[in-house]
Amino acid sequence: MNVADKGLPVTVPPTALFTDHYELTMLQAALHGGAAERHSVFEVFTRRLPEGRRYGVVGGVGRVLDAVENFHFDQRELDFLRRRGVVDDTTLDWLARYRFHGDIDGYPEGEVYFPGSPVMRVEGSFAECVLLETVILSILNHDSAVAAAASRMAVAARGRPLMEMGARRTHELAAVAAARAAYVGGFSSTSDLAAGFRYDIPTVGTSAHSFTLLHDSERDAFTAQVDSLGRGTTLLVDTYDVGEAVRAAVDVAGTDLGAVRIDSGDLLLIAHRVRRLLDELGATDTRIVVTSDLDEYAIASLAAAPVDAYGVGTQLVTGSGHPTCSMVYKLVARADSDDPDAPLRPVAKRSLGGKTSAGGAKWAARQRDADGIAEAEVVGTGPVPDELAEHLLQMPLVRSGRVVAREPLDAARERHAAALAGLPLSATQLSRGEPVLPTEQL
Repeated sequence: MNVADKGLPVTVPPTALFTDHYELTMLQAALHGGAAERHSVFEVFTRRLPEGRRYGVVGGVGRVLDAVENFHFDQRELDFLRRRGVVDDTTLDWLARYRFHGDIDGYPEGEVYFPGSPVMRVEGSFAECVLLETVILSILNHDSAVAAAASRMAVAARGRPLMEMGARRTHELAAVAAARAAYVGGFSSTSDLAAGFRYDIPTVGTSAHSFTLLHDSERDAFTAQVDSLGRGTTLLVDTYDVGEAVRAAVDVAGTDLGAVRIDSGDLLLIAHRVRRLLDELGATDTRIVVTSDLDEYAIASLAAAPVDAYGVGTQLVTGSGHPTCSMVYKLVARADSDDPDAPLRPVAKRSLGGKTSAGGAKWAARQRDADGIAEAEVVGTGPVPDELAEHLLQMPLVRSGRVVAREPLDAARERHAAALAGLPLSATQLSRGEPVLPTEQL
């Protein structure tokens, strides 16, 4: 949830320069050539999922809506473009008045997608739609990659809580977006306070090794932390000898110590030893948290370990090996003139090398079996078959330039859990495989 949704003040800077130089030069040429106002339809989709992935997760829709709403050129941006000679004065005058007045439809945040799924459709004049290409792709590619990694990690965790801890492993602004996407994908909290402030995500954190090293002894460090934060705190026990640290931790905090954290070594072996020692000391309710460069495979390998929660950083915020979803933004239909009543006609790229696209504005639906489990992703341009009418995936996001689909972030998180539950069981396998659903074109 954006703090703006809670009535709290938030300042979002203009996003108009989050774009590529050629978007503006195309605009200038279209304005001079007379085609800029032609009614156009662009679609966001990916031709394939990252290698081995069985489904994708739509992340960043709420951030796209923020970006579209704040996509305008202030005087400073216009002066920059003028100084650099990026576009001429006629185009600068047009940009000074720019606001998106078109429509956007798309898969709601948290939904799953497959190759060819029309994840987002942007409709309006060519001029107003083409400018949004880069910022929309930037957000969707990043956030969907992180959300997909988070989803796979949540599956591997089997209901155990996951904490996002990757702020120090990526750009400071990307860290906030990553925390948001991870929450959609199934993480329960973040260490990043900016993400907590902006999106109302629960934040967590206690201490690092430096806090232990600051003190003359580990016991002194534990005592200071427990005195300040209470017995329910989490004590980091792998700075020196883990066994000695666990004994000191229970001695200082008592048997109602909240948790201990392990950040290095053979996590499977150490977790078993720590659990046994905690139980022997009477701290049977003290939880074990593990961190240390985890990914979905490492989390899955700890399924049989007495681990109560996981903290994940680098692999999560980098998409666990797939930092982008390779989504593209393609013109799929346009009018032959700027007459508002001119009919749309399909257009598509037909180059060699596999970078083709299908023309026409598309609808998408998920075909299900008698038990409600998805069987196929069906995409079409003609009439929607009656049996699919109740299973359409796209929803209105923007109408005549006005955002119509604001929702709490928890809604996207819950939607993803429901979408995942509606896929065949093989979707949750971490082994490499093909997309769990075929994409059928009608």
